[in-house]
Amino acid sequence: MFKLNVDKQLDIVLVDPSFTRSYYNIVQEERDYLGKWLVWPKYADSEEFFLSFVNKSLDDYENGKSLTCAIIYCDTLVGNISFNSIYQELKKVEVGYWLSSKYQGKGIVTKSLSKLISYAFGPLNMDRVQISVATENLPSRNVCERLGFSFEGAISNSENLNGRIVDHAIYSLSKG
Repeated sequence: MFKLNVDKQLDIVLVDPSFTRSYYNIVQEERDYLGKWLVWPKYADSEEFFLSFVNKSLDDYENGKSLTCAIIYCDTLVGNISFNSIYQELKKVEVGYWLSSKYQGKGIVTKSLSKLISYAFGPLNMDRVQISVATENLPSRNVCERLGFSFEGAISNSENLNGRIVDHAIYSLSKG
């Protein structure tokens, strides 16, 4: 099983069917919070939703299309981080992440993303890591800036977030 140790309290672990209940419980408690920046929480109404998500993620991992991991902090699943897409022919990955509001402000996403970037530029031999984030999502934009990503610009009307049309800021980091 794929696992990256970030520090003594933090690991990134390939999703597993055993995580479905934990994912479901987080979303049940934080549906409105997560739905502010993510489309899918309103549809996540059962453990079966997450089992399907995990199984598709594992299939995509097997086929080299993505890498979807749980963020485990102090032995508790607290969020998700992934290469949503892996483009071998372009030597590029696109990153996504979310974190339970209860665990924010501890550097969990910043440290997890830093570790995943090292994996992208090391073993995966990618040249570019890219993140697309709603322009109003300042915490996510701050993560990008803390890690040295370059702001490439904004794309208008990029996503319909549960009835709200949002623009996306595009950030990238190049191997170097």
